[in-house]
Amino acid sequence: MTAELPGDIELRIDSALVPYRAALDEMTARNAAIAEGTARELIWLLEHPPVYTAGTSAAAPELLDPRFEVVSAGRGGRYTYHGPGQRIGYVLLDLKRRSRDARGFVHALEGWVIATLAGFGVESFRRDGRIGIWTIDIDGREAKIGAIGVRIRKWVTMHGFAVNLSPDLSHFAGIVPCGIAEYGVTSLARLGLTVDQATWDRAMLAEAGTFLAALDKPCPPLSFENEAAA
Repeated sequence: MTAELPGDIELRIDSALVPYRAALDEMTARNAAIAEGTARELIWLLEHPPVYTAGTSAAAPELLDPRFEVVSAGRGGRYTYHGPGQRIGYVLLDLKRRSRDARGFVHALEGWVIATLAGFGVESFRRDGRIGIWTIDIDGREAKIGAIGVRIRKWVTMHGFAVNLSPDLSHFAGIVPCGIAEYGVTSLARLGLTVDQATWDRAMLAEAGTFLAALDKPCPPLSFENEAAA
């Protein structure tokens, strides 16, 4: 499925699972084409079969049980998991056409996820020194509900966010997610909410205009960990 977004940005939505390596190859080629001015910007919503991805700071001891394929992703950050029930958003935008601000882009991307979760009644937040999007789990402890992973080449962004709608949370046990062992991982389903792909996508797209507008605004200082998030 394809559609339009403000500013002639292409929107692509896949409901079937897309293998991670195929998506990475396509995203890399599209990133280069956008930088060359031969392709439109793209926001791509999709899901992957189970896979562990390694960012540029991934440490071997944090891969506890490689029960699924492990792929070097080229993004910032460490190990993360992708799989069915987790909505992925790959965001390929030309920051030369906006504010050339890597931190501002990450901040806006985090804000987009946080605002969308709020629409479902889920309060989520950033934490200094702790990568990702956090919320209060059913046990009253903070837990991660979303991941952010970004790479910028020639001022064109790639990778993006992953939000846990209803994944098998036991699959995260094969890694130390993003290098943070002290906190758990949660999902909308674990919080008692049934949100399918289409419902999530509609909610995200309703907030897309605010996200894009935020890319031209200065952002507060961010830590390196958030800038290179995973």
